Amino acid sequence: MSVFEINGGKKLRGDVTPQGAKNEALQIICAVLLTDDLVTIHNIPDIRDVNNLIDLLECMGVEVTRISRSICQFKAHNIDLDYLTSDEYKIKGAALRGSVMVLGPLLSRYRKAYLPKPGGDRIGRRPIDTHLLGFEKLGAKFEFDDNSDFFTINAEKLTGGYMLLDEPSVTGTANIIMAAVMASGDTTIYNAACEPYLQQLCTMLNSMGAKITGVGSNLIHIKGVTSLKGCEHTILPDMIEIGSFIGLAAMTESEITIKNCRVDMLGLIPDVFKKLGIKLEIRGDDIYIPAQKSYEITKYIDGSILTIYDHPWPGFTPDLLSIVLVVAIQAKGSVLIHQKMFESRLFFVDKLKDMGAQITLCDPHRAVVIGMNKERQLRGITMSSPDIRAGVSLLIAALSAKGKSTIQNIEQIDRGYQYIDQRLNAIGADIVRG
Repeated sequence: MSVFEINGGKKLRGDVTPQGAKNEALQIICAVLLTDDLVTIHNIPDIRDVNNLIDLLECMGVEVTRISRSICQFKAHNIDLDYLTSDEYKIKGAALRGSVMVLGPLLSRYRKAYLPKPGGDRIGRRPIDTHLLGFEKLGAKFEFDDNSDFFTINAEKLTGGYMLLDEPSVTGTANIIMAAVMASGDTTIYNAACEPYLQQLCTMLNSMGAKITGVGSNLIHIKGVTSLKGCEHTILPDMIEIGSFIGLAAMTESEITIKNCRVDMLGLIPDVFKKLGIKLEIRGDDIYIPAQKSYEITKYIDGSILTIYDHPWPGFTPDLLSIVLVVAIQAKGSVLIHQKMFESRLFFVDKLKDMGAQITLCDPHRAVVIGMNKERQLRGITMSSPDIRAGVSLLIAALSAKGKSTIQNIEQIDRGYQYIDQRLNAIGADIVRG
């Protein structure tokens, strides 16, 4: 098991460029299964989860050509459906949460799909009911084997229809859209997710010949087509990494410019960090964060404590609440962090308390952070990364702390952040991978 050893307390300075968006890449890469033509994808993040998904597609029979670490060509003209019932597929699919995204494309093109119960971060229940109920609305039937934790989905015919999703699940909406693009007739999806990742997926599918309207709203209309063609697509910069860099700059009193952010697709992210008192400037498509000695959390107009909570887009993304929580540790003032969507994502605060943070965990969903206004530094400790987002939050805390910290289980961080140690060391951090 690899570790990061961090000598904290150093001020960083320089430019960083965000990687391609992990959450978009997992959807976009699975969409190549919808056609036997060539699909070229740019700005692919070179991270564990994405590389494992590409490897899984290769095992399924997709021809993959690596133009570079960030550009891949895919040709899914010879899929081995027998592999989808193999023991190897069950092991590889179960180890990767993103494997769930193969269901919609396989069902759309082959009218059958298979999936082991997917893994991923241990951040609470993450059911795939929305996906399966949507497939049923299109005419599919599924079976689940309790003994092997294996899903089998079949459809003699997929027929469009109206559906109201029980929740605006991002992956659920994406899977249903991919299943519906080649269904017979028209499909209407209400209460659909509308995150930038979904907008990107729909843009890609339309460039392949799909007929999707309502993109960017929670009401999606799809007119089924008989086949899709190849395309070329560029993945957005990762908004979660952009938010992580903003938080890092604030915690370490660093001057950082984040390059090529696609600011128009960041939604509330800059505004939420401004509520924490963090100064930032939008310079074209870059974000400049000056070095700050202190930052003060705003209050509501009536003087009550600020609450920051996650919400489906265009609300604030749950993937950045861990970063916001860490940044609040050294702010002036207090904030209530309310993680609504996942019940286990705040448990890493115990490690932050061991570093000297003043945090009260109210319940699995809420934590109150009492800011220390940089009156004292956090102290370095040995800790373990429980999931991707908490892992980077702990890394930010360690970079701001006094002394040496050790983060174990950094494979979790590598799942979502490419070369994070090398990129931060290039602007002044002291991180040793061991």
